[in-house]
Amino acid sequence: MAFTRREVLQLAALAVGAAACGSSSDSTTGGNCLTDGTAASIGANHGHVLTVPAADVAAGADKTYDITGTSAHAHSVTITAAMFAELAANAAVSTASTTDELHSHGVTVRCA
Repeated sequence: MAFTRREVLQLAALAVGAAACGSSSDSTTGGNCLTDGTAASIGANHGHVLTVPAADVAAGADKTYDITGTSAHAHSVTITAAMFAELAANAAVSTASTTDELHSHGVTVRCA
């Protein structure tokens, strides 16, 4: 069975998303999430945007964000209470977006 170029790219995007799935703490980020908020990196991005304000880090409750941005389709990302605790300790966290259009995105959130 031969794959089309689009199918290969979609499978590669899914593999990247799967590798980033779940919370993983990077080293400290050098910023302070509780006072400065966060910055997010979205892998294989095509217009998606994630903003996690300092107030959400301080609240520390599970929260799901819509990251559609200027993209033509929606994805969402859930930051868990455990991930917020890592951010409050100024550590970066990684997860994956929901899957839509047969792909997902790896997402890393760091202190700004």
